[in-house]
Amino acid sequence: MLQQPTKIRYRTMSWLAIAAGLAYLCRNAIGVAESSVREDLGLTLQQSGWFLGAFFWSYALFQVPCGWFAQRRGTRFALTLFAIGWSIAAFALGIAPGFGLLIAAQLVMGISQAGIFPASCNSIGHWFPMSRRTLACGILCAGMQVGAITASGLTGVLLQSIDWRWVFILFSLPGIAWATGFAISFRDRPEELEKVNAEELKLIHAHKTQRSDGTPAAVGERQGALVPPRISAIVFLCGQQICRASGYMFFASWFPTFLQATRGVSIETSGFLQSLVLCGTLTGSLSGGIITDWIWRRTGSQRLSRSGMGSIALTMCGLLVLSAWMVSDVSLAIALLSLGSFFAALAGPPTFASTIDLGGNKVPQLMGLVNMSGNLAAAACPVLVGMLFEWTANWNLVLLLFAGIYLLGGVCWALVAPHGRSPSPPPESAPDAIAQPADATA
Repeated sequence: MLQQPTKIRYRTMSWLAIAAGLAYLCRNAIGVAESSVREDLGLTLQQSGWFLGAFFWSYALFQVPCGWFAQRRGTRFALTLFAIGWSIAAFALGIAPGFGLLIAAQLVMGISQAGIFPASCNSIGHWFPMSRRTLACGILCAGMQVGAITASGLTGVLLQSIDWRWVFILFSLPGIAWATGFAISFRDRPEELEKVNAEELKLIHAHKTQRSDGTPAAVGERQGALVPPRISAIVFLCGQQICRASGYMFFASWFPTFLQATRGVSIETSGFLQSLVLCGTLTGSLSGGIITDWIWRRTGSQRLSRSGMGSIALTMCGLLVLSAWMVSDVSLAIALLSLGSFFAALAGPPTFASTIDLGGNKVPQLMGLVNMSGNLAAAACPVLVGMLFEWTANWNLVLLLFAGIYLLGGVCWALVAPHGRSPSPPPESAPDAIAQPADATA
């Protein structure tokens, strides 16, 4: 009787998704608490903008170094160290007496979280077959949004009963517990874990070529040599990431303040409305993974399943944000923005999958480069938004700006051309094609 493949890869994926969620819990709480921190410490709007953006400067600049570190030491060691680092930084935010320590804590948190996604993408490349890789990336993106949504909703509620300092102290604790369990349970490659049976190993390596020594090669690697991706593909992949990260950063930082200033909502309500928009990002992340994998299995085309999907998604997002700018009703505007965030998130899994496809045996470094590009833009975004408001005293211009940014991202995605020829998808009648969809519910 044919042995069924084990599903350890999904347990492995859950560790990575939880790490992303805990990281976003710490970083996104700052947006909701911004006005409380600013008032308590007497910060100006421009200082608050620097405080919000400080995380992204170190986060962006350390993407490639932390990706290199994760490749050298392995995801298991690197993510354990990173989680301890961002937990300490969150605790430091809670005890900060002024602007200086706030900035320092944000910079340390940025460094600690810089290697999460390069390391996670590298592990996804090791643990998942081509036909389920984008779904795994979607689960990772969904983990981020669960953390972001929890931060948005929970922070607003907690601020009604406890001081903002205790919020960050409480949010620093789960990362330590996660790091302990992760260090004990996680393995960098499926071959290192005895619970992974031969059938699951066969499924994981189904679309990978073999090196001369018989070991699976990375995507993009042919007979021991890496096929270089097109430079234009990397440039435009970074371009769409800049646009997506800038747009997301507005919703993760200034959006509650924007709602308070333009729609007259309370701090608690602004956090709740922010979480609604981020719910669109959550569902879009999962849907993006499922749809992208479905397109690839149907067509075998990386161009359609990656750049085609991303271009349509960001163009639709830009149009919906533009529609929200044109309406004054709060409920309708939030509905349009939530739908827009859903479409923006559809482009997330193809981004992660494309870096794995193009990166070969340098996935952490390429993911670091792409993420660095986006987060340099995200670091500048809160400062520029604060300066724009001080110059114009018009918060509504911000939505018009970001509508244009998302539309530009759609153009960048349309120009991303994958290199080489993608592995052929399994025929619908093949055993793996029959068994794998059931695994998606694990």
